[in-house]
Amino acid sequence: MRLLLQRLLALLALSSLVLSPLPASAQGNSFDLAGPALTMAVTREKVTLPIGQVPSLRVGDQLELKADLPADQAARYLLVLVFLRGATNPPPKNWFYEAETWNPKKATLSVKVPEGAQQAIALMAPETGGGYNALVKAVRGRPGVFVRAAQDLYQASLDRARLETFVNGVARVEESAPERLVPVSTALAGSLGIKLNADCLARSRALQASCLTQNRDGMVLQTGGGAASMIDVIGGTTTQFAYSLAATKEGGAGEFSPYISLARDFARLFGVFRSADYQYAPALAVGQNTRLRLQLNTPPSFQNPKSVLVAPLPPIGAAAPPPLRAALKDAVCLAKPGLVLPLEDAPLVFATDYARALTLRLALADGRTVELPVTADAERGGLVVGPDAQKLGASTIGEATLTGSWGFDSFTGPRFPLQNGAPAAWQPRPDDTVVVGRDAPLTLRGGAAACVEQVALRDRSGTIKPVEWKAGAPDEISATLPLQRARPGDLTVLVSHYGESAPAQLTLKGQSEASRLEGFTLYTGDKEGRLVGARLDQVASLEVAGLTFTAGALSRDMGGGDRLALTTDANTETVPTGTSDAKVTLKDGRTTAVRATITPPRPRLELVSRSVAAPAAPDRLALELPDFALAPEATLTFSARAVNTRLSAGDLIEVATADDGASAKLSVASGKLQLIGSDVAVASLTPREALGAAATGPLKMRLVQGELVGDWQPLARVVRLPEVTDLRCDGAACTLHGQELFLIAQVADEAGFQKPQTVPLGFVGGELAVPHPVAGALYLKLHDAPDDVVKLVVPAGAAKKAK
Repeated sequence: MRLLLQRLLALLALSSLVLSPLPASAQGNSFDLAGPALTMAVTREKVTLPIGQVPSLRVGDQLELKADLPADQAARYLLVLVFLRGATNPPPKNWFYEAETWNPKKATLSVKVPEGAQQAIALMAPETGGGYNALVKAVRGRPGVFVRAAQDLYQASLDRARLETFVNGVARVEESAPERLVPVSTALAGSLGIKLNADCLARSRALQASCLTQNRDGMVLQTGGGAASMIDVIGGTTTQFAYSLAATKEGGAGEFSPYISLARDFARLFGVFRSADYQYAPALAVGQNTRLRLQLNTPPSFQNPKSVLVAPLPPIGAAAPPPLRAALKDAVCLAKPGLVLPLEDAPLVFATDYARALTLRLALADGRTVELPVTADAERGGLVVGPDAQKLGASTIGEATLTGSWGFDSFTGPRFPLQNGAPAAWQPRPDDTVVVGRDAPLTLRGGAAACVEQVALRDRSGTIKPVEWKAGAPDEISATLPLQRARPGDLTVLVSHYGESAPAQLTLKGQSEASRLEGFTLYTGDKEGRLVGARLDQVASLEVAGLTFTAGALSRDMGGGDRLALTTDANTETVPTGTSDAKVTLKDGRTTAVRATITPPRPRLELVSRSVAAPAAPDRLALELPDFALAPEATLTFSARAVNTRLSAGDLIEVATADDGASAKLSVASGKLQLIGSDVAVASLTPREALGAAATGPLKMRLVQGELVGDWQPLARVVRLPEVTDLRCDGAACTLHGQELFLIAQVADEAGFQKPQTVPLGFVGGELAVPHPVAGALYLKLHDAPDDVVKLVVPAGAAKKAK
């Protein structure tokens, strides 16, 4: 689409040359020609500000305006200040003020903004007889054009200021620290709302800066949530063509210019008001201190028709500051060196001097109010807090609010989440005791988490080790102490804070934790029981009812306790139920006792019967599978009897693959399960539908009754089958035809596989040489079931004679 825009712009320029005789067609889009400058100051209620700090004018403001021309200026310029009051209301003649820039006595305009004025523009015209009256007539004749020009040129001037700030920042870092160009340009683009060309960052360092600052049309993004960008004013277009271009995404409805209407208005302006003496040319006015630098997009003409420069002044009316928002979710530490408070969607704070006297007002917990100066820094993406922030000591911050002035008006907001807590406030929770011999969790509360720079552990030998930590809350940090090799005794945790020379020291008591045994549970018939307690990593084995269980997998409960699996190879079905004492042997040889609970066996399912219904495949040779196997697309119907329990409508039968990679729960509500009496259920499923296309191999089932689950029992084996379409023989040599023959591992002419023919791994052909069938059959072994024998039935006459 960008190429389409370029072609449209080329066509636009061509059409303007053909269709319009106006000199405006020579205008460009970049506004990169330096024009003359204006100097201006605004006084309001005895306060005078340079124009670079004034975002808007107000009725009654005193304006001091003059042209800032070089001493050897040859062409005489007439400076005209015009106030406008709306598109349909021509301004009175006494709202026009002229200055003769070549005459020191008449070069300065000192004017008050009149009641009812809404916009102001400055016109600079080469002096010619009757020029002033011609300008007055032009503005009064079509005020709407100049109202629109004032609005859009002012907005374009602000966007130009953002672009120049970006370009100057890139140039500055390229000269001083080219290795920082990537992070700085990225930060500048984010602060100023500039569309960053990511491809430039992948180029060599010598080419990055020039790449980032070329093709400036369309670099300035809309702010306030918009995503469109600014293309500079296009002069000399026909109205119909301008409307057509504005309807495209690139021409104004999306990524590019929202100012195509400005080009249309200027085209009308040029066409209507061009005279033998004057033609009109737009100018951007970029404010800096007392100067307004005019940027032109076409060279001015000093021959008839002479160019009249049209430059915007700030709008007239209330100037609310931009909706400043703090781009912070979590608290940050005020004492952190070089602290930057990020702002969201506030490019004019960085690109202009409208925001001034910025301070961070801190309401401290001790009742004091402190104001710290802050500076807007586009390269760092926010407000930089000065070094005075580290002089507050341990004072806790109650509230931190940005204050300042936007032009003449003061503003308050936004608020920033800041911390500045005392290091000594940290306390271990729930107490100061930790267990040595393994990694130990530690929670500290009471301080300012954002101000913690690092955490370390000092053991009894004086060795200091870094500790991993994270903030759990504004006043809480969680750490993991490396105590695997630590011995009992005092330990010291060192918590370093920003702005503090010495870390806070917290003494902990390191203790060995003995195993705490709470109970052992075993379901009769199970091979695995569960021991619950603490420090169960010391347990080696357990004996109960004459059976020995050995330690297996250890896990941790959410509450902090241990769970240890203990397994045996013995038969536990005859172990009497009830409670008794079990003997526990620890790894160091010590023994202790624990209460053991033997419960009745878990509910389980016994397979009663099953049947397989495979979809018809009339164009394939039949494959006879073993009773336990089924194809993925076949429907398995099975019945199972519940043992050690009674069935109810809320019970489920869960079917899963051997690796638990896929599972399905069959219920009465889903229609996949029916109860026959209180102990038998009939269920059905199609593996491909219930478990997915990747489900192959053994299937297992178990009964689920609420939170109680039974043991897994074997159910069936899912086997992917090749599609065998025919068998062709020429004497003793036969060829099998079909699809997915790679699923076959071996082929033989008898079920014992005395002389099998192996299919090469990776075989993907549609024809496979096989032995001649015997008694109308061949026998296959498949990769999904290498131990099963699948019979390929070859009906009489099906072994076709090869042609």
